[in-house]
Amino acid sequence: MTTAFRRSMPGKLRDLIKRLVLLPLLRKDVASNGPAWLPLVLVLGAISAVAYADHLVVSISLVYLYILPVGLGAIFLRRKISYSLIAACVLFHDYYSPRYINLGLRIFHNLSAMLSFAFVVYFIQRYIGQREALAKTVQQQRDDLLQDVELAAQVQRLFLPVGKPAIAGLEFAGMMQPARGVSGDYYDYIPIDAHTIQFVIADVAGKGVPAALLMSATAAAMQLEANHDRNMLEIVARLNTGIHSVSDGERYVTLLLAEIDTRKRTLRYVNCGHNPALLFRPKTSTLTRMNSSCPPIGISPEEICDLASADLIAGDVLVFYTDGVTEAQNQLGEEFGTERLSAVVRRGASRSPEGLMMDIFRTAANFCSDVGFNDDVTILVVKCNFDGSPTGST
Repeated sequence: MTTAFRRSMPGKLRDLIKRLVLLPLLRKDVASNGPAWLPLVLVLGAISAVAYADHLVVSISLVYLYILPVGLGAIFLRRKISYSLIAACVLFHDYYSPRYINLGLRIFHNLSAMLSFAFVVYFIQRYIGQREALAKTVQQQRDDLLQDVELAAQVQRLFLPVGKPAIAGLEFAGMMQPARGVSGDYYDYIPIDAHTIQFVIADVAGKGVPAALLMSATAAAMQLEANHDRNMLEIVARLNTGIHSVSDGERYVTLLLAEIDTRKRTLRYVNCGHNPALLFRPKTSTLTRMNSSCPPIGISPEEICDLASADLIAGDVLVFYTDGVTEAQNQLGEEFGTERLSAVVRRGASRSPEGLMMDIFRTAANFCSDVGFNDDVTILVVKCNFDGSPTGST
C-alpha cells in the first residue's frame, strides 16, 4: 500500500502544480468547469497558427488575424490577462512578420491593431459579465423560489395528521408522497366520538403550486368543519361553496368522505368524483368499489350528492387512494390500474394497515421504477378489528 501511495504522489503533485499555475490565468467559471489546460491550449494554438501564417505571407499584413486568439483569450482568460495578450500578439506580429515598412507607419499600424483588439476584448468581456450577472440573478431567484416552495411544503405538512386517534375496533394508516416539493393531495382522520370517526382523502385537479394552494385551503376548511355539525352532506355543500368561490369553476377537488361507526359497524360515505375506494371482505373474498355519487367539489355553485352506506364485519379492509397510484405508468405507457391495486389488496389483506399501505406503495413504485411517479401518491388503509383479533404481519 505504501508503494502504491508513493507511485501516485508524483502524478498528484504534477496535477496540483498544473492547477496552481493555470487556474490564476482563467476566469472562475472556466476554471471550475472542465480541464484547466484546454482553454490555454486553444489560445496558444491559435497564436501559433496565426504567427506562422503571418510569417509566411509577405504581400499583406495579417495582424488582424490575431483577433482569433485575442477573442478566445477574452472568453477564457481573466480580464488583465486578456488585455496583456493583446500586447503579446502585436509584438509577435511585429517580430515575426517579414514585411518591411517605415517606422512611423509600423507604429501606427500596431497601435490601430491594439486599439481594435482592445475594443473586441472589452465588448466580449462586457457581454460575458452581463451573462454571468444574469445567471447569478436567475440562480438567486431559483434558490429563493425553492426556499418558498419548501416553506409551502412545510406548511402543507401541518395539515396532515400527526397522530392516530384511538377508536376501538379500528386500525388505520395513511401516507402522502408528493411528486414535487408541494402536493395537491390531502388526507385526514377526524374523530367524532369514542366509536365514530371520519376519513377524508382529496385530490386537486392539476399539479404544482396552484394545486397545492387550493389543497391547503381545502385542508384548512376541513379542519374548521370540526367545529360544526359533522353531517357529511352539509360538509360537502359548504366546501363546494367555499372552493367554487375562489376557483370560479376553473379548478376543482375530488374528495371522498367516509364515516365509520364501530358500535353499529356501519360505513357511510360520499364520493365527490374521487377514485373509488376499495372495500375488501376476506371472509367472502369479495371486493366492492365505493364509486362516485356526485361531481367533484368546486365545479358548480351547488353540489347535490347522495350518501351511500354499507355494513362492516370483522376483518374488512378499506383502501382509499388518489390517482397517483392507479395512473402510475411504466416504460411502455401501461398504467398500474385498479386491477393491479385490487390484486395487492387481496394478497395483503391479512397484513396490518401499515404493512398493506407500504406494500401498495412499493408495488406501484416498482411498476413505474424506470419512469417514476408523475403525480402525488396518497394511500389510506383502514382495517376493521371489531372482535379484537390480531392484525397480522407488517
